[in-house]
Amino acid sequence: MTVCHISVIFASYSCAMSRFVSSISSDSPGASWVLRWRMLKDRLVQHAVAIGGISIIMMIVLIFFYLLFVVFPLFTRAEVSSVQQYALPGSSEPSLWLAMEEQHEVGFRLTTSGKVIFFATVSGESIKEIQLPIPKTASITSMAATDPNRAMMALGLSNGEVLIFRHIYKTSYPDDIRTITPEIEWPLGKEAIKVGTKKNLIKQLSIQQSEEALVLAAALDSGIIKLIHFEQESSLMGDDASYEKQITDISPPGEQVTAVRLDKDLQELYLLTKNGQLSFYDITDFEAPELVEHISIAGTGTEIQDIRFLAGGISLLISDSQGTVRQMFPVRSKDGKLGIQTIREFHQPASQSLMITPEFNRKGFITTNANGEMLIFHTTANRQVAKHKITDTAILRHAISPRANAYLAESEQGQIHFGLIHNEHPEVSWNSLWGKVWYESYAEPEYLWQSSSSSNDFEPKLSLMPITFGTLKAAFYAMMIAIPLSIMGAIFTAQFMSPQMRRVVKPSIEIMEALPTVILGFLAGLWLAPFVEGHLPGVVTLLLVMPPGILLVAYGWQFIPETIRYRIPAGWEAALLLPVIMLIGWFALSMSPVIESQLFGGDIRVWMASEFGVDFDQRNAIIVGLAMGFAVIPTIFSIAEDALFAVPKHLVQGSLALGATPWQTLIRVVILTASPGIFSAIMIGFGRAVGETMIVLMATGNTPVMDFSIFQGMRTLSANIAVEMPEAEVDSTHFRVLFLAALVLFVFTFLFNTLGEVVRQRLRRKYSSL
Repeated sequence: MTVCHISVIFASYSCAMSRFVSSISSDSPGASWVLRWRMLKDRLVQHAVAIGGISIIMMIVLIFFYLLFVVFPLFTRAEVSSVQQYALPGSSEPSLWLAMEEQHEVGFRLTTSGKVIFFATVSGESIKEIQLPIPKTASITSMAATDPNRAMMALGLSNGEVLIFRHIYKTSYPDDIRTITPEIEWPLGKEAIKVGTKKNLIKQLSIQQSEEALVLAAALDSGIIKLIHFEQESSLMGDDASYEKQITDISPPGEQVTAVRLDKDLQELYLLTKNGQLSFYDITDFEAPELVEHISIAGTGTEIQDIRFLAGGISLLISDSQGTVRQMFPVRSKDGKLGIQTIREFHQPASQSLMITPEFNRKGFITTNANGEMLIFHTTANRQVAKHKITDTAILRHAISPRANAYLAESEQGQIHFGLIHNEHPEVSWNSLWGKVWYESYAEPEYLWQSSSSSNDFEPKLSLMPITFGTLKAAFYAMMIAIPLSIMGAIFTAQFMSPQMRRVVKPSIEIMEALPTVILGFLAGLWLAPFVEGHLPGVVTLLLVMPPGILLVAYGWQFIPETIRYRIPAGWEAALLLPVIMLIGWFALSMSPVIESQLFGGDIRVWMASEFGVDFDQRNAIIVGLAMGFAVIPTIFSIAEDALFAVPKHLVQGSLALGATPWQTLIRVVILTASPGIFSAIMIGFGRAVGETMIVLMATGNTPVMDFSIFQGMRTLSANIAVEMPEAEVDSTHFRVLFLAALVLFVFTFLFNTLGEVVRQRLRRKYSSL
């Protein structure tokens, strides 16, 4: 029960009490006691109504602040804190690579001499040291690492060999205490792989592994790129695995290659020179790599400093000496040609040691520079998330934990810095929620909602624009159906219909409001949608023919002989329209196959797609308009009819007495006087349409697309919350964005209701003097 309902009950009660009290004679016995008792109850009811109204307002305010409480963490900045600083564990040699295991308790350090040191990240204490089997006469000339989730590394040696190993961490719980044991594995055995020679050194390396193959790309001193493909061959029992080796040579254009990168799917190869020439190869056919594009990505005087793959292996992150980090990935143009494009750029002060470390499973990355600063960015949100000063000297190496909640950094002073990162919701920004975003593998920026995927490195698409647009679209088409029918029906029922017929029609329409919307949605999705699809020309014809058909019949009614016309009691003429409506409906639907065959080649959906490029979705805006319009009609009709019927009869009679026709009286007196109530009915109906859940959930197809076509579906805010909230992880970004959608819906409803009340009050003041 709303505050308005409570106020009406209280007003009725007060009037009744006033009439009762006035009927009591003050001279009768006990009159004083009765009056005091009645006045006491009157005050109690008044206070109860006030408390109830205030309680309702407080509950609404509490709901609003609770939504704000859940949503607020989305917009807080990330926090980075330094925890510990200590000397290089195990050896004073500089590091070639730093890494951490998932719990960020054990760190990994590879030194320039080929020694692997596992150490405690908090204390720096060495846990295990392993010397890799590097010949004494050889040294490390290059190094590469796979996708960080696989933790595989390759070392190019000065004797032309490549050593491949993996660092792993086994977790056990002796005496219920978590113990992490680091180890080294040899996927291809401890024997090194011969790639180059002492005179043809391995300058650059890249390595990636899939489920069935391992590919190594090596840039030799001679300028040749060697692709070595190891295809796994499992034994029949599945216990042992061997690899078949295949080698392909590539002669790249341009200068000496300074960086080689393979994508995680083993389909793309990127070669980069120091002056910024990037070559993009398609290696899907391993025996015949194809050069897709050769472009320049750096200006004059700008040097490329680092190149890494973003999580997922689709985007490249390239940093230069000007302090710019570019995100690039292949984009297919409208003519079908594939080329790599710069999607967005991230800027910071120019630095001579701008290194990049991508996050393991999110589209974020960190950079460090010669000033000892660490910056955190997120590509989808297109923003800098955090900035943290680690040290006053240059940072030589850094690493981020698999959960992106800790970092390791090695400074120029030979110190390891360990710290924690609190960065729960980097994907969210104003641009990612409400602007167009250029997502990976898309041809252009778009508004998209796709909150989950089977892949761990999925790029969340959390734009609220498609579902907000869907909410307004569904409400718009529902109101297009509901407003004309309900308002015109209310006008006729209140002003022209006979009292006997009104007593039947008005309750019949109002009882429609009691129908569960889930039943309406069920019928719309399982019966109405297939019916409209099979009779689309007939349905469109019906919508076009029905209004002029009714007007034509009404116009022809005046030419019926008076002897027949006067036999119909005044106010019962509408009953004669029922067979007319049924006849027009039957005719339009029966002509549907003929129209479709003669005008649209037998299939109107194929015709629309071929002629205009308009796709037809079975559960579309037409279905939503009909089903939700049917649900909203009783609300608008009931309130509007009450407002029209409540217009004082002396105004109507006075207008008629002055010579105005019934139609003039309706337009210039009745509707103007009842306009506040009519407008309130429309706004309440619109609020009902905006907040409707079950009908749009079952009758729209739930496709979050931004298309105003009546033949396309949509997804609304309320339906999106109903569908995805049960599966959202509590306190995750997805969970909080769904609460943000609820907050947007709450604000929409509040603004529309407030606007409606303001307009209603102005209409009341303007026409109250009639």
